[in-house]
Amino acid sequence: MSTLDPGVAERLTLNDQGLLPAIVQQHDTGEVLMLAWMDAEALRRTLDTGRGTYWSRSRREYWVKGETSGHTQRVVEVRLDCDGDTVLVKVDQTGPACHTGTRTCFDDGAIGG
Repeated sequence: MSTLDPGVAERLTLNDQGLLPAIVQQHDTGEVLMLAWMDAEALRRTLDTGRGTYWSRSRREYWVKGETSGHTQRVVEVRLDCDGDTVLVKVDQTGPACHTGTRTCFDDGAIGG
């Protein structure tokens, strides 16, 4: 089993639960699809497999987007923000990204003003 590149691992700033938010974006349109959570292992799996792999806080287990639904994410690029506390995962999304069946988890429209 491979490990996360030490140069990447040392840049990570994880929260108290050992996680960082992962903003998932459609690579060619810039559309924000979802927000998920990753730890160092989920990031390693994502980089190694090219498939969006995340940590489920409620189930306390790793999950690969689309493994059961077929709505997969082929990872095109991964970027770490300047503080190392957020990751941007650019993907080619197949099917809906949201568990509700909508294209993105942000399809409910704007709130306020």
